Amino acid sequence: MRAISLFLALLMVTVVACGSEQTNTDSGVGPGADSSTGAATPSARGQTFESDVELARETTEAYWKQTFAASGLTYRPVEAFIAYQGQNGPACGGQPSVPNNAFYCPAGHFIAYDESWMRKLNEQMGDGSIYVIIPHEFGHAVQAQLNTTSQLNVELELQADCYAGGTLGALVKNGTLDAEDGDEDELLINLAAAGDPTDDWLRPDAHGTAEQRQSVFVKGYNEGTAVC
Repeated sequence: MRAISLFLALLMVTVVACGSEQTNTDSGVGPGADSSTGAATPSARGQTFESDVELARETTEAYWKQTFAASGLTYRPVEAFIAYQGQNGPACGGQPSVPNNAFYCPAGHFIAYDESWMRKLNEQMGDGSIYVIIPHEFGHAVQAQLNTTSQLNVELELQADCYAGGTLGALVKNGTLDAEDGDEDELLINLAAAGDPTDDWLRPDAHGTAEQRQSVFVKGYNEGTAVC
């Protein structure tokens, strides 16, 4: 696959809205061990948008399957992985989907994304966007399986950011995905531009400030999903 540009993925972390119907639980509940070999072996895929999406999904789920197994748990793959166009996305628990979005639906245990939006981001910012969005959404699927709850939506979003960073870090470190030299440093710099404009944790759609999201993503990337 093409080398992923982590610093180009940073803007995705701030625009993804996910798991709106997810209930929150203690963020300390999670698999106690990361799997350094939890991703699928790289193949010829990853040369197109479609293959990058599939590779991101496949490697992320493979990672979580082995990470759960390392803790004596069983990972349940999502029921569906749906590409939609604009207004024509699947409903989630009676709530319609919206354009320019990707989300995990706990009611149906599926992930959906606006394909046109994702393609545009891929063209403008590189394939790194795919490898941040998809692991983030799977982070919400993991939260659902672990019955993770919190009174504040922002805590779930920050944990999903941490899971995304941890997943991506593991896949890069075990050689499943390639990262260009210096991407980690550039990620730190560019993540400063992401996040909510104010530190208002009580907003129902809050995702965290740039500093908060940067911190948890990088913590996960460096230390693994077990710290999330």
